[in-house]
Amino acid sequence: MDQKEMRLMSDYHALEFGKFVDDQGMTHTMVPSAAIAAVPAARAAAERHGREVRFDFLDDRAVHWMLHQRREETSKAGAQGCLLAVPVFVLGFGAWPFWDLVASQKSREFQIGFVVVDALLLLVLGGLILLWRLRDLRDESLRNTRCRARLYRKIVGIARSGGADIPRLYPYYGMYATSRKFFPEAPDRPIPAKDQTP
Repeated sequence: MDQKEMRLMSDYHALEFGKFVDDQGMTHTMVPSAAIAAVPAARAAAERHGREVRFDFLDDRAVHWMLHQRREETSKAGAQGCLLAVPVFVLGFGAWPFWDLVASQKSREFQIGFVVVDALLLLVLGGLILLWRLRDLRDESLRNTRCRARLYRKIVGIARSGGADIPRLYPYYGMYATSRKFFPEAPDRPIPAKDQTP
C-alpha cells in the first residue's frame, strides 16, 4: 500500500461515519439509504443504475466511501486549478497594464514579441497543467467513481421529487464532465477498515 492510499484511508476515518465533505469544504451528514429506498421510483433507479455500474446505491458504507473518494479528487483538482489560475491571471490580465504602461510606448517589433511570448507562456503553462491532470482524467477507477457519483445525484433527485425528506442541495457537489462512461474492468478501491490505517 503506497503513501497516497494510506493517507486516503486515514482521512476517511478522520470523520465519523455518515459525515462527508462537499466541494466547498463544508461537512454534511449523508442521507441514509432507507430514505431513498422508501420512494419506489428512487429504489428502482438505484437498483437499475447499480447493476449498470456494479455499485450498491442503497449500501450506506459504499455510498459513504464513494463520497469520500469524490471529495479527495475534487480537492486535488481544485489545487491544480488554483495553480493554473495564478499564472493565467498574471500572464493574462496582468499583461494589459504592462501593455498600457510599457509595450504601447515601444516599437512594433517589441509589441509583437511581447504578445507572442505572453501567448506562448500561457500555452506552455496550460499544457503542463493539462498533462499533470491528464493522468487522473484517464484513471478508469476514478472515472467510475465520477460515474457513480453522477448517478447517485440523479437517484437522490428522484427520491426528493418523490417526497423524501432530502435537503435541496444534497449531495452538495456539482457534476463531472468525464462521468458518462463506466469501465467494468477497472478495479475498485476497497473500503478501508480502521485497522488498515497508519
